[in-house]
Amino acid sequence: MRRIPLTPRPDWKQKAEAVGFTWHHADGRLYWDERACYAFSLAQVEDHLETATADLHRLCLELVAEVVESDQLMARLAIPEASRDLVAASWRAREPSLYGRFDFFYDGAGPPKLYEYNADTPTSIYEAAVFQWLWLEDMIACGALPPDTDQFNSLYDRLMERFRTIFPAGGFVHFASDAEFVEDRQTVRFLEDVAAQAGVEPKFVPVHEIGLDADGRFVDQDNYIIGALFKLHPWEELFRETYGPHIPGSRALFIEPAWKAVLSNKGLLPLLWERHKGHPNLLEAWFDDDPRSAQLGSSFVRKPLFSREGANVELYSRGRRAPVLDQGYGAEGWIRQALRPPPKFGANYPVVGSWMIGDEPAGLGVREDRSRVTRDRSRFVPHIIA
Repeated sequence: MRRIPLTPRPDWKQKAEAVGFTWHHADGRLYWDERACYAFSLAQVEDHLETATADLHRLCLELVAEVVESDQLMARLAIPEASRDLVAASWRAREPSLYGRFDFFYDGAGPPKLYEYNADTPTSIYEAAVFQWLWLEDMIACGALPPDTDQFNSLYDRLMERFRTIFPAGGFVHFASDAEFVEDRQTVRFLEDVAAQAGVEPKFVPVHEIGLDADGRFVDQDNYIIGALFKLHPWEELFRETYGPHIPGSRALFIEPAWKAVLSNKGLLPLLWERHKGHPNLLEAWFDDDPRSAQLGSSFVRKPLFSREGANVELYSRGRRAPVLDQGYGAEGWIRQALRPPPKFGANYPVVGSWMIGDEPAGLGVREDRSRVTRDRSRFVPHIIA
């Protein structure tokens, strides 16, 4: 694994905006960063990252099967009591999953180590599936990269196949997000396009415009019944919304399904560790109030169960806490995980995101930051297989 400095394409911004990638800067700061790329060997991808992704996916599904049968474990994950039957029923019906992203420590030398699983509403899928592939094609075409350069990236094709599997007869599917948040709306627009190419008829509905009819069915802004809904909105928030109690009676198929609430929760990490201590792709982890967490000593990471984009993640090194991005998470509970900062390339700390589409590993996306905690403004850097 190497970080290779490169010269950006002079017209990359125009090319990004021409294909809908309008959030290439965030608050004036560079988000898409092609001043470098990360190079992996084929063995690193196939033997390390792809294998770890498939193995952890299997362990996660085994854990869901256990958790949905245990009121105690669902309570440990802060799943509200009123929503636990919904989560269990969703799993027993084997409601289908579209995607998920494992975030790894990886330095190219040893096995990847799981930081967390973005199993419910993982963003950056457009950047990984589309724009880094277009970048690769341009770099090969202009001679900046050798013609045999590749990328671990079958995301677009796998997504289309997965939509066809979930909706074999096509049909009408709603897609929902915050209509005013550009990154979410454009990400959902991309998925609408992929679904349409798979034979599905998509319709967008802003999250706040979803209503309820007299029969307890969810309806869109035009009063059409929502029979299937892709939602870029996390389950832990859906459970606690005013319409949360109406979800079981809505008869809607949700993408992602409710059972993903078990996996999109940092409590997943100690539960996996308890069952698979010493697994090469896991870091030691315990619930914060578990006396066994003292085994981590004075250097560890403390994470809220529901935080996103690095918010409220606390890094302790020999008892000293690094600065924290406080966005109010933590009331739901905490876990502790062994401290394993990302590898350092110059002044940059990369985290490797490995995507699952359905039950298949399908591609990589690398985010890097000058901080050891990856946040919402961390840069997306393309990758290659050299």
